[in-house]
Amino acid sequence: MGLTLAASATSAATAQEAQHWPPKQTVIGQPRTEHGCARIERSLPELKDWPKVDSQLDGDRRDEARIKAILKDMTLAEKVGQMTQPEIAAITAEDVKNYGFGSVLNGGGSFPGGNKRATPQDWLTLADAYWEASKASRTKIPVIWGIDAVHGNNNVFGSTVFPHNIGLGAAHDPCLVRDISEATAEQIRATGQDWAFAPTLAVVQDDRWGRTYEGFSEDPRITRAYGYEAVKGLQDNAKKRIGSDGVIATAKHFIGDGGTTGGKDQGVNASSEKDMINIHGQGYYGALAAGAQTVMISFNSWTNDVINEGKVHGSKYVQTGILKGKMGFDGLLVGDWNGHGQVPGCTNGSCAAAINAGLDILMVPNDWKALITNTIAQVEAGEIPMARIDDAVTRILRVKLRAGVFESPKPSQREHAGEQKALLHKELAREAVRESAVLLKNDKRVLPISKRSKVLVVGKSADSISNQTGGWTLSWQGTGNTNADFPNATSILKGIQDSLGAANVTFAETAEGVDASQFDAVIAVIGETPYAEGVGDLGKRSFEAARLHPQDIAVLDKVSGKGKPVITVYVGGRALYMNKEINRSDAFVAAWLPGTEGQGIADLLIRGKHNGFSGKLSYSWPAEACPALPGEPAKKPLFKLGYGLRDWQTGNVGTLDETSPGALCSGGGGGTATEDLEVFNRTDVAPYQSMIGSAENWGGTVIGPDGQASHAEINVVQSDVNVQQDALKTTWTGTGPAQVYLQSPAVSDLRGYGNANAAIQFDVIVHAAPANRTVISTHCQYPCMAEIDATQAFRNLPIGQKATVKVPVSCFSDKGLDLENVNTPFLVYTDGAFQASFANVRWVPKAGADPDALPCT
Repeated sequence: MGLTLAASATSAATAQEAQHWPPKQTVIGQPRTEHGCARIERSLPELKDWPKVDSQLDGDRRDEARIKAILKDMTLAEKVGQMTQPEIAAITAEDVKNYGFGSVLNGGGSFPGGNKRATPQDWLTLADAYWEASKASRTKIPVIWGIDAVHGNNNVFGSTVFPHNIGLGAAHDPCLVRDISEATAEQIRATGQDWAFAPTLAVVQDDRWGRTYEGFSEDPRITRAYGYEAVKGLQDNAKKRIGSDGVIATAKHFIGDGGTTGGKDQGVNASSEKDMINIHGQGYYGALAAGAQTVMISFNSWTNDVINEGKVHGSKYVQTGILKGKMGFDGLLVGDWNGHGQVPGCTNGSCAAAINAGLDILMVPNDWKALITNTIAQVEAGEIPMARIDDAVTRILRVKLRAGVFESPKPSQREHAGEQKALLHKELAREAVRESAVLLKNDKRVLPISKRSKVLVVGKSADSISNQTGGWTLSWQGTGNTNADFPNATSILKGIQDSLGAANVTFAETAEGVDASQFDAVIAVIGETPYAEGVGDLGKRSFEAARLHPQDIAVLDKVSGKGKPVITVYVGGRALYMNKEINRSDAFVAAWLPGTEGQGIADLLIRGKHNGFSGKLSYSWPAEACPALPGEPAKKPLFKLGYGLRDWQTGNVGTLDETSPGALCSGGGGGTATEDLEVFNRTDVAPYQSMIGSAENWGGTVIGPDGQASHAEINVVQSDVNVQQDALKTTWTGTGPAQVYLQSPAVSDLRGYGNANAAIQFDVIVHAAPANRTVISTHCQYPCMAEIDATQAFRNLPIGQKATVKVPVSCFSDKGLDLENVNTPFLVYTDGAFQASFANVRWVPKAGADPDALPCT
């Protein structure tokens, strides 16, 4: 997916963007409005350089004198404390007092006391404890608490969760985004936080990215208008101070996270500066004009033939040159989760380079003590100028003053604290669901169906609130949730039952044992299962939904062709290649990730008092299973950006081509592989599934989405090797032989990796060296297999330190592995005690020739 902005578009410049001669820096301020909200312009003028952004929130001039007085009285340790942001599970209130943290965060899936069902009062009690601790410190500077409230206050049990951004983009309604942001601010106030890590302003250019649903659109026009209204809603339309109904907003992630090569999370954006300015920058021009007070720096790198900024967390040009300099941003820059630790030469506990680049707050969930100690030493040694520390703390204090936290009472005594009605915004969410859904096909005007219909409902997502809410919901990845975790929510099935009467609705998830011909219509609710960053990346896998989720096509095959209309509702975080599914459907609806109000979908499917479909695609819909690679021309979409039918329209979809390239887009067959075959990347990469095996169950016990499984001989839990929860920490107890492995239910032709002299490559931390013989193995359906003795290789690795291991694929093929029929690309087996964390398992072309690849002996 690509996007270009024509130079001729300059004729649409707003007054603030008028070009002058001789050239002056473009200034962007308040947008033109429509219906009282920022309008989505027909085109945006092409900018030659980064613009200055005129913020509507300019604070109080007296703040600066107050900041200087506070700063003058602070010690170096107190200043560094303000720049340090730990995670709530890693600190106590006493730590807040003793170390003077400027802010705290809770990550996705982190709660007071570790309790997913924590009450608003539980959240407020902890918020009060942190606030009181900060006020008891010598400086008495109040601490602020940031939370990933990205589609409502989605970490909080019982709160209304709104559609994810991809759905809101399809609504093409900036006013709706402002209303939802206002409601989200109320929800955050109810539980005592001060700061929302939202909105996400990624202009996604490759749907292989697992965070696609967090972007409003591939079209920067939409993102610019939405960025403006999202910030206005969160910050209560602040001009001088953020009011008691508002919270601090965060424009994230600066910059280019939605444009990485291959849609790889935390990967490389190779855009020209022109495209970075005109595509990826647009959301920030809207958000900063509305007064966004914080900007979160992105995990990605920015590198091409001309530009070599590397990791943006370490780029002084991006943070200080562009954002603070050219754009004139005077708020604070916050890092992402240990993002500073990815800068070359840095660790999670030490990174002068990121601070010198311009980072004001370092998000350091667990290694905060080391970071404080090292940063103080680096300032004292002259590695970090004192002026840079003072600039950072000045910005932190400025944002706190503008947020009114110096004058506010403790969180439990603030506006909306503990209010149940502040957490619940069901009607607004239901309206948002109706506006978000896009009707792609409606043969013979099947939709809407009569209120007197008797329907069969099928599909795994019909009665799964977890699937319809997606990632970043209660847990980080959105996994591990059941309907019982959403006491105030309505599934799509429940919405249909409430609309038609339960007696008129039969639910059979897999369509087993029912005759579709006995009903007036069939409603199939299918699609993706929850995922978030990293885990959701498709990598080199095909976009073909029938390959990614074979149970869905199986359900449709059972109910289609029975003489009754089939209405398919797709629930998912991106547009997939779904020609087979669309062919088997008389009507096809993209519901995206609608959140907790499934009733909104029922409102559209069933004739009633509500207006019908109005959503339009904010992302183009793929016509082929394998997207264009870098350097290839973009392929023509099946449905273009902006497509969407109204109820009275049928569309002209016809019978679609069902050509399938297989599970992978490259690397199979007898050619030469050019891309990595990802097997495990933070989680299983479909079709591979992680398992453990031992005498207890040699057939294999699946490692669950929580990264856990246990036998007497072997157990696995999640751990960190490169990033948060990206590894399988495997412990062999020494009580018997056991193995950890990744396996596909079907075989794959991986001859291309043999031809490319690939290596099986993985990152590992050895916690305790193997006591007995340990092998790395690959299988072509047991007993077809090959293995190498890796005992000494593991023993040679430093204990407790990350290492990367590469084993040439030729080591296995030379021992008889049939590369045309591989089903288990990675297996580690031993019969003695051994403990190691495995991450980032892949087959890498050409790596077999690397100097550090293990010898086959």
